[in-house]
Amino acid sequence: MFNIVLVEPQIPPNTGSIGRMCVNLDATLHLIEPLGFDISEGSVKRAGLDYWSELDLKIWKSLDEFLLNNPIEKMHFATTKTNNLYWNSDFKVGDYIVFGSETKGVPEWLLKENLDRCITIPMGTKGRSLNLATSTGIVTYEALRQNYDSIDFDKILIPFQE
Repeated sequence: MFNIVLVEPQIPPNTGSIGRMCVNLDATLHLIEPLGFDISEGSVKRAGLDYWSELDLKIWKSLDEFLLNNPIEKMHFATTKTNNLYWNSDFKVGDYIVFGSETKGVPEWLLKENLDRCITIPMGTKGRSLNLATSTGIVTYEALRQNYDSIDFDKILIPFQE
């Protein structure tokens, strides 16, 4: 469906929440190293990610490796450094929605090279950013909303049982 990309994530519960969302949407999660935590089996279980085995997960050794192997024209870069609101982006099934680490965001050089692909979530003046898992959910579900008619929900939704 969609590709969710986390560049050097630092906080395991954020990645866990995002992984859970990816499983529920049949999305692929791309993690770009270095990670701020260990995703070995024991660490994953401690973080409560018992569904981790269901996740379509790709781990990249570096941002350069990821960028060389994936189409930049299908990427949207989430940042607080643009005025382009995320709902104005034209999301397509198969797109990559890229989020930076909790502490650094998406690298500045990558944003500058792709200004037309940068997106932001509007926020009030009292805060400087939203939680990574929250931001990922907001943007990904907008992408889902935009593509609702072209998605086969029978493959991903659990039917309601009365």
